[in-house]
Formats: sequence, C-alpha cells, structure tokens
Amino acid sequence: MTTTPATATPASTAPGAAATLAVRGLGRAYDDHYALVGLDAEFPAGTVTALLGPNGAGKSTLIGILSSRQSPSEGQVLFEGRRAHGGPAMRRRIGYVGHRTMVYGELTARENLRFFAQLFGIGDADARIDALLDRVGLARDKDRPVEGFSRGMAQRLTLARALLPEPSVLLLDEPLTGLDQAGVALALELFGSARDRGAALIMASHDLAATEKVADRALILANGRKCYEGPVQGDLAGLYAQAIAGELPAPVKGAA
Repeated sequence: MTTTPATATPASTAPGAAATLAVRGLGRAYDDHYALVGLDAEFPAGTVTALLGPNGAGKSTLIGILSSRQSPSEGQVLFEGRRAHGGPAMRRRIGYVGHRTMVYGELTARENLRFFAQLFGIGDADARIDALLDRVGLARDKDRPVEGFSRGMAQRLTLARALLPEPSVLLLDEPLTGLDQAGVALALELFGSARDRGAALIMASHDLAATEKVADRALILANGRKCYEGPVQGDLAGLYAQAIAGELPAPVKGAA
C-alpha cells in the first residue's frame, strides 16, 4: 500500500469502524523509566496495524499488555468496547506469535497442536489441525518431534498454533523470525487471510518491506509515546522516517 506521508493524518481507518482492541491513557512504568506514556490507540477489526519504533520504544511492552501477559501501570485496554480483564475467555480469542516459538520440542507437530487445541477448548480439532499443518507446509513432518525441526519449520508451526483458534486478535512480535523467502510469503498470506475474515492484527517487525505488503495502518512509537497513528498507503519506510524525525503533524489527543 502507498503512503502520502506529508499529508497523512492520525485518523481512524474508516468512519465508524469498530475497534476490536483499543487502549486509553495506557502507561507502563518500570523501576526507573516509563516504557509507555499516556497511549491512546485503536486496532480496528479487519485491519493490519504495523507497530513500529526504534529499540526501546515500547512495542513489546504494548504487545505484552494487549496479550494480558503484562499489566499496565495506568490506563486501560478495551476489548470490543469493554474493559479487558485478561481472563481465559479473552485469551482464547487472541493469537500470539513472539520471539520464542512456545512449542514443545519433545512433542510432534500434530501433538503440539492437539495440546493447544485442548487449552483453547477446541473440540474435534484433528481436521483443522491437519488442514493447518498442510497450509503451513508441515504435512509431511506432522508426526516428527519438533526438536528436530529447523528454526524456520518451528516458526511455521508457531504460526499454525496462533491461528488454531481462529482468533479475533492476532499479536505478532517479529513473526517473520527464522523464515526464508517462501516462509515470509506464506506468513504474509496467512496474515492477509486473517484480516479478511475480520481479525485485528498488530504486527511489530523491523522488516518494513515485508510489513508494507500487508499493513493498512501504522502506530509508530518513540520513547513510549505515540508519534503517528493512521493509514499506510505506500512507502512505509518513508512514513516511519518522517514520524521518528518529527516531520509529521503531532497526534491529536484521543485521535485514532
């Protein structure tokens, strides 16, 4: 998608678009600093939001809070318009891909997905498991222990794990780690399919060229603060550079 950075505004994607996830006044303090400061942002259903910023900007902290693995120091997370409390019902609707694969080496690929299907409360999951393993290119390896997988194969299984419950929200923290070109193309296709069925995706990645292929909008952070939120219409790297340099209009408080 193409961007017009000089005229881009920190506006919502579409008027009246319902946000699957939103944060209001979000802050996260550590011992000697704030990782996030007064963050307002929305993540509408049926969109991919590129979450960008330099190291230490607060991206992983934000994803940790959205996944309910971390708690904010202040502010709130709204899930489908209601304050999120991070219970099991909410967690079942969130898919997560992080720096670690979070799969078990001693289990086979199929056994891993069966285990997670039980955690997600998915009954009669074998047909979906086999379809997902085929979709991520692991059909021939589904009965092999994962400890013998390459890093890229393990990442493909991680994508299948995250997509297994058909989540309403997909949180992606460097999801292309370990993937070759074919794997990256597959991951982007899977993300596009999740968006098309109405999921809200938040994708943090340093691979701006790949991210640009699927991102509808961007949230750009620096030093824990929002410096841009709005549409992506092309040159994501250029938009990022301008936002970090402070060359875009300052975000309006409360605007999404």
